Amino acid sequence: MKTTHASSGGFYFLGCIGAAIYFIQHAHSFWGGILGILKALVWPAILIYQIFLALGQ
Repeated sequence: MKTTHASSGGFYFLGCIGAAIYFIQHAHSFWGGILGILKALVWPAILIYQIFLALGQ
């Protein structure tokens, strides 16, 4: 019997939606909104990178 636990996927999805809303609200142009959508998809990677930078110094 195969069991999967996908609860973290729902939290990631909600985080991406929340980040997209935040970045789009703070965009000053159409292309800023498009960039905000792209940022919303990769914000966890940026967050982890910044944490590692802070811990390494």
